Amino acid sequence: MYAPPGDEIYRCDQISVFEVNSSKERVYCENLCLLSKLYLDHKNLFYETESFLFYVITEYVDDAYHFVGYFSKEKESVKGYNLNCIFVLPFYQRKGYGKFLISFSFELSLIEGKMGTPEVPLSDLGFLSYLSWWSQRLVDVLLASDREEISIADLSKETAIKQSDVVMVLERLNILRYHQGQHVVFAEKKYLEDLYKLAGRRPITVHRDALHWIPYLPHNTKNTGT
Repeated sequence: MYAPPGDEIYRCDQISVFEVNSSKERVYCENLCLLSKLYLDHKNLFYETESFLFYVITEYVDDAYHFVGYFSKEKESVKGYNLNCIFVLPFYQRKGYGKFLISFSFELSLIEGKMGTPEVPLSDLGFLSYLSWWSQRLVDVLLASDREEISIADLSKETAIKQSDVVMVLERLNILRYHQGQHVVFAEKKYLEDLYKLAGRRPITVHRDALHWIPYLPHNTKNTGT
């Protein structure tokens, strides 16, 4: 029964996610990069992968783990990137796996207690995917909140989305105002619900109780591949 050569850190129904440390599985991670380069012309990393972790998503069907896609993440990002490359096999696209991987990257950021953002520049398709996910995630939080006013800092803390990205998305949604010296979100529930629908397909839910992960720390012997 083949599985990716890493630690299974998430399992829910048929979906599993494995963390693969490129320092330990160099050839496997280089092959992932080469595979994605067949479809993503703007990505050119396929060697010197040792500074990255790879999160591989699979479907468990017929007693086998079927590769769906992955995202890579720097072990230590000075720019706060929580995702560097994202790839889903064409056969599995339009099934919600891309947004699932985006959601997963931000769940890891929440565990780390850090604000995250994807590596830039994003492709046109990548930006649209993120804009859709960011919009739904922020509107989700706003709909669930019973506060009349909520700050950018509050939204960033609850979602792990970098504050500059929060501002950019809310300005695009036309629900951001400047009040008493700070940015504050004002929006009626009906308007928020309409925005949520316009943002596209709802992502596959990342169930936090199914995620078991220790953030990577240099020289931490509990981390994968150390």
